[in-house]
Amino acid sequence: MKTILIACALLLCLLAGCATDRDSEGNNGGHAQKIEKTDDFKIKAAVYGYLLQQHFLDGGGYTAIFLEGSDAEVAALIRKFPNHVPPLKPSDRAQIRPHQTPLDKDTGKPAIVLSAKALDPTNGASEAIGTWYGGEAVSGLCAFVLVKAHGEWTIQSAR
Repeated sequence: MKTILIACALLLCLLAGCATDRDSEGNNGGHAQKIEKTDDFKIKAAVYGYLLQQHFLDGGGYTAIFLEGSDAEVAALIRKFPNHVPPLKPSDRAQIRPHQTPLDKDTGKPAIVLSAKALDPTNGASEAIGTWYGGEAVSGLCAFVLVKAHGEWTIQSAR
């Protein structure tokens, strides 16, 4: 299990190192809607949509789901999934403790953290990684292949 977590962390570090600061325009409050139109955001939104429907969220007693991303990205995702239960929150509201379930700083109750990283699209296709962390026993990642059709990104495969 430890080997898998280390491999996942290395993969995420590699992906983060390859990414550019494509969301910098969204850090100014008035540009949040520009973020929603970018391919990077659309890919991440598709990944988050997939993750938000998965069974690891059921029965965990989670009172919040924390999303990683820029302030503008997280605000746009919260608008995209406004009535999700448990509620979506920015990751800075999570209290992360090593080898333990994250806690919601607002309630002190268990939470889960989701993240999505997308590679630059090429020829109408892209790859992405979605991760979840709800403590050592509830963590993992999923690799996605997405395709763009009619201006929208859809998941072609998840593994």
